[in-house]
Amino acid sequence: ACAQGWLPPSQAALRCHSTGACFSVHLVDSSYADARSACGSRRGSLAWVSSEPELRLLLGLLAEAAAGPAPSLFWVGLRRNASACTYAERPLRGFSWEGAGGEAVPQEVPAALGRWAKEPMVSCTTLRCAGLYQTPAAAPGGGPNWGWKE
Repeated sequence: ACAQGWLPPSQAALRCHSTGACFSVHLVDSSYADARSACGSRRGSLAWVSSEPELRLLLGLLAEAAAGPAPSLFWVGLRRNASACTYAERPLRGFSWEGAGGEAVPQEVPAALGRWAKEPMVSCTTLRCAGLYQTPAAAPGGGPNWGWKE
């Protein structure tokens, strides 16, 4: 999932929020580094979200694009550097949003955005990336069908 600038990507679903955040989805099986490079070639960066409305927009776009019954993991710009630690008490668990070209990226997020599909590995020495994990149906008990996942 890419955060887009002003140029719409070719052959991809694109949605923009009133805050100015625009997202596009590209369904390609790739590594985090390849996904980051692909977004950069489209004059964007891996997606990051700073509010619940932006997350809902991105989740809707991902659900439309994937349109399949299987759970899916989408790369977003969420990573933890090798020198950073895992912090169970923080919503992003020590991960931070990676911006493109030095753009300002909010590092604090509302607690509601701290949902993890699977808790990240506890470490202070390993670079780790996380994606947005989405299942096609609501979680047991009617909970949300999304979460971050390493």
